[in-house]
Amino acid sequence: MVKKTELGTAPGLAVNFMRYRSLEGARQLVEGVRMETHALSAEMITITVAEHGFAISVTELLLNASFDDVMASGARLLGRNMALYLDGQCRDVLMQAPSVIYGYDKLSNWAAGNARTPISPYDRGMHADNETTMSTNGGFFYTSALVKDAVETLATKNVPRLGETYVSFVHPHQSRRLRDDSEFIEVTKYAAPGNFMLGEIGRLNDVVFIETTQVYQGAAGTVQQSSTIPTGTNQGWDGQAARASSGTTPAIGAVTPSPVVPATPGPYQLYRGLVIGDNAAGHAISLPVELRDGGVLDFGREHALCWYGVWGLGLITDYAVVQTITN
Repeated sequence: MVKKTELGTAPGLAVNFMRYRSLEGARQLVEGVRMETHALSAEMITITVAEHGFAISVTELLLNASFDDVMASGARLLGRNMALYLDGQCRDVLMQAPSVIYGYDKLSNWAAGNARTPISPYDRGMHADNETTMSTNGGFFYTSALVKDAVETLATKNVPRLGETYVSFVHPHQSRRLRDDSEFIEVTKYAAPGNFMLGEIGRLNDVVFIETTQVYQGAAGTVQQSSTIPTGTNQGWDGQAARASSGTTPAIGAVTPSPVVPATPGPYQLYRGLVIGDNAAGHAISLPVELRDGGVLDFGREHALCWYGVWGLGLITDYAVVQTITN
């Protein structure tokens, strides 16, 4: 994520990001012959900023009657509200990238009646060809084979890493299956303890994994599930039903270059993780997020507090993002 702050340096609501194109055509020199010069080629990517905010209000009576510091609690809740909102915006921007790969069903061969061998636990299994297959049949999970596919996709496109690794955002249901993989390295087993990002759970094949419930769930365009569990309800898990002993293997073809959204969602939930490289998106900031009070309202009988900022987000390098869709 590239951040750029322009505080009143230019009028208007647009912030420009410059991206240079690669230089090509180097060749061997000949003595006595002057080198030919070439012009730099660049393109401007414009991100439009807008106002964002959320406000709360409490009464003077509540402040005096409550045993809790209501304004302090409200400020913490506003901070969490802003973080979730910004995370959701970043996710939606990165989801605009066209590159998509699908999960693997490691049990498909056994379900079809094939004999189990000593290398079966390391068999990558069969990948899904589209979202309808995963939504209808289930069982296509986040595995090490999928991680290798994502690295192969980004490396083939010469996408630079973020420091030393690519970064993947996964849902807890996705990371649960990934933790079963013997190749996965937990964050507590790093050679350099303490050298990790907030939310990092481990790494595999030059990919660092960050677990978050902000990962997109369901078919594209659906309303996202809240990360807050309503009062009086149980927290359910959309687990995968076990295959029958005589279960069949779904017809699986080649991986399609773009997602096929099922017309009628099946019984199995889809989770849309993301793997990104460097310079994938831009964060244009005209006014950093601030915590503001509403001043004197109703002769001091009402107190308001809000977070407010002016920013915009946009995709800069669409091929630096890969969507990893699994059950």
